[in-house]
Amino acid sequence: METTRRGDLIINGLGSSNGGQFHLVTLNGNGSINSDIECEELECNGTGTLKGNVAATRTKVSGIFRFHGNIEGEKLKVDGTIKIKQNLSVKSLKISGKAHVEGRVKAEEVNLHGIFTVGEDCEAENFKGKYRFTIGGLLNAEQIDVEIYGDCKAKEIGGETITVKPHKGSFIGTLLKPFYKTQLVTDVIEGNQIVLENTVAKIVRGHKVKIGPNCHIGVVEYTDEFSQDKNSIVGDIQKI
Repeated sequence: METTRRGDLIINGLGSSNGGQFHLVTLNGNGSINSDIECEELECNGTGTLKGNVAATRTKVSGIFRFHGNIEGEKLKVDGTIKIKQNLSVKSLKISGKAHVEGRVKAEEVNLHGIFTVGEDCEAENFKGKYRFTIGGLLNAEQIDVEIYGDCKAKEIGGETITVKPHKGSFIGTLLKPFYKTQLVTDVIEGNQIVLENTVAKIVRGHKVKIGPNCHIGVVEYTDEFSQDKNSIVGDIQKI
């Protein structure tokens, strides 16, 4: 992205603008941008809609915003609610609120402390999550470390090191636990080192596999090491 100084676009209250190239874009109140934008900083506060593609070095969403196109850039931080109709490609993705991506997600770092929904595949180098996520396709990352709270789903999961455990939560969360099913549901988990708790999977395949408590696994295929907690069910165990 060019580093030459550009003008700023600031919308306060109710307003709209066409897209273009800017340095800083700030939406406060209820604003909309009607076409593609390219900028260094994008700040979304309040509510609004961006109807084109977004190329921003750093994007922060603190309100409720809809993006009709793709988003690409260095960093995306979500403290509010964001809905992306196309694809998301960033180096760093931090979610403390709620994010819904209808297409694909590609990132180097995903740090989740909220609710994350992806319609297709999610690819990252490191995926660290707390709370809830739903991945319509493949969740693929070198390092996957998740603490689940509530019902989490992914079609398939692949990585080098995969760790799944329940989030300990707060005192209030403990009181509400009987009303929420804390588990990860997936068809296939494949990796080198796998440690699972509260997981339902048809197939788990890896070099070193540890099945902790509250798991229901159809088939485990392992090459080096395998262990199983007494409070879990595994239908078939195969050393390959």
